[in-house]
Amino acid sequence: MQRIIAILAFLLVPSYVLLAQDGTDKMNSGAVPPAISKPARDFVMLKFGYNNWIQKPDSVKNKTFNYTVGANLCYDFPIKKSKFSFAVGLGILTSVNYLDQQVLRSADTAVQAAQFLADTTHYKRYKFVTAYVQAPFELRYFSNTVNRNKGFKAAAGLEIGTLLGAHTKGLTSEDGANAKFKIDTKRFVSPWNFAATARVGWGNFAIFASYNLTTVFKENEGPPITPASVGICLTGL
Repeated sequence: MQRIIAILAFLLVPSYVLLAQDGTDKMNSGAVPPAISKPARDFVMLKFGYNNWIQKPDSVKNKTFNYTVGANLCYDFPIKKSKFSFAVGLGILTSVNYLDQQVLRSADTAVQAAQFLADTTHYKRYKFVTAYVQAPFELRYFSNTVNRNKGFKAAAGLEIGTLLGAHTKGLTSEDGANAKFKIDTKRFVSPWNFAATARVGWGNFAIFASYNLTTVFKENEGPPITPASVGICLTGL
């Protein structure tokens, strides 16, 4: 008799446990699921980088330290439920290049093309600045689809810009005091700027690279100069 009771207990106890678990699962199934948090769309992008003229004639001399600063507002369109998305935006990009014992002549109405001449004024510092309103287009990859502020990120795309302004600014000394001379030089500068871009990073920080597909000056209206830049990109929101 005891043996029969033991056998019955052995068979019934697992069944009871399974039934209890099934009831618990049914109770939990009625619970409110946790809220789904929308991932960050990298709405704001800030760029700080080193800029240089990697292709230029030997007659054009610029210093080693040059920089670029940019800011974009982008909107991200997820590609279905994949880890990829497409983004488009609007922003501004400023590039600063310091000339090495040279000046840029382009404001004179008699000049038919931009010219880089020897600095006879002996400027302490002389720079050439361009500013473009740009529209970035990117194909993006996010390893973390729940929180894009964490995890690996990569992007490749194209930036299309229209010229906002260009000028030169020189710093010299007159009668022992510093004097600055600023001249608008957008006359021969390319009105459009196309650049291939790439970005790789983790979380809110990334390294970006940009290579211009267009030259700084219009064709036959200045020396053929092609810029490129590399730097840090901060993203978020």
